[in-house]
Amino acid sequence: MTILIETATIVDRNSPYDGKVCDILVENGVIKAIGTGLTTTADTIVRQPGLHVSPGWVELFANFGDPGYEYKETLVTGAAAAAAGGYTDVFVLPNTKPALDSKTQIEYVMRASANLPVTVRPIGAVTRGLEGKDLAEMYDMHNSGAVAFSDGTLPVQAAGLLLKGLQYVKAIDAVIIQVPDDRTVGANGLMNEGVISTRLGLPGKPMMAEELMVARDIKLARYTESKLHFTGVTSPRSLEYIRRAKESGLAVSCSVTPYHLFYTDADLKDYDTNLKVYPPLRDEATVQVLRKAVLEGAVDAIAAHHQPQEYDSKVVEFEYAKPGMSSLETTFAALRTALPDLSVARTVELLSSGPRAIFGLGRPSIAEGQEAVLSFFDPAGKTMLTTSASKSKNNPFLGKTLQGRVLGILNGRHLHLNQPES
Repeated sequence: MTILIETATIVDRNSPYDGKVCDILVENGVIKAIGTGLTTTADTIVRQPGLHVSPGWVELFANFGDPGYEYKETLVTGAAAAAAGGYTDVFVLPNTKPALDSKTQIEYVMRASANLPVTVRPIGAVTRGLEGKDLAEMYDMHNSGAVAFSDGTLPVQAAGLLLKGLQYVKAIDAVIIQVPDDRTVGANGLMNEGVISTRLGLPGKPMMAEELMVARDIKLARYTESKLHFTGVTSPRSLEYIRRAKESGLAVSCSVTPYHLFYTDADLKDYDTNLKVYPPLRDEATVQVLRKAVLEGAVDAIAAHHQPQEYDSKVVEFEYAKPGMSSLETTFAALRTALPDLSVARTVELLSSGPRAIFGLGRPSIAEGQEAVLSFFDPAGKTMLTTSASKSKNNPFLGKTLQGRVLGILNGRHLHLNQPES
């Protein structure tokens, strides 16, 4: 199959064509030619106003629910949402039933997702059954295709167990991902602890629960000299701890979510369960610090934290609603809207080269002879999502007009183009 991408602005610091407007000819998933005014017969022509092309984006913390929770999301619907959101690669969480805690489960995901438009990369569990008691067989999972290790939305609480896990993954040069949360602090919290939680009469979750875990885990990473990634970071003090760890030479990195940059706890005034997320939304002052940290380069990646929930888990009283939102399709636009001063190059770094560097995926370059792993987008376009490719619709951005628009992806031989604006 031959695909001609016409008049595209290339955004790739590793490419000799970075910043140039070029045509790109792709044959059977490989970039054959890059230049201006390419004339050739192609099976498909990609032509869009404002078209920008970058190396494929990577989502590092998404729950596709398969196996066990297919009523929330499946590998097929999750991959469709990811492609619509501009992602060529997605790390899927082990929070399934059964958990992704063995070679067999990792191989299942690899086989079941082999023909999907995005590359699905399973995260192996750190502990058996995500129970936080015994280590899972991480070496076997790594050999079967596990891209990293985490207990996902149930972060490892026992210091001694995480210490063993960090020692274990060092031998295979793998990364452990933690949502930093000491679950014994504010265990019944439903939102950020502060003025708004008091006003709404909801029990609060203090940022201290995150900060304690970040400080502890950094000490463990220093002791083991292993790789550790914090995702869903929301606290300015956590960012400071992580900055110091990096400066001391530790292999520690972090990511934040687009919704923690967009919304604040004040947006919960109407008890919108789609905004009940984990970790919780923080106050306005904290969000401003997070935004500044992203702009200044203190954050290594953006993670969508795609957590689809079925209707019955969200259309209930706030106390009983399950946390999380469906977010893959709106991450780019939410990021561009929350941070209008964020450069296009920095946006691509947060979505592509940042996560690829952390997890050793290599950096596909937009150059002749390279595999075509590309994301298409228009930073000046508009997004107003009225429907979703995800099986679950718990996305608070539905119906909102956002800055920036995803146009599609080309992942090897898989081409997905979003419908043009009407």
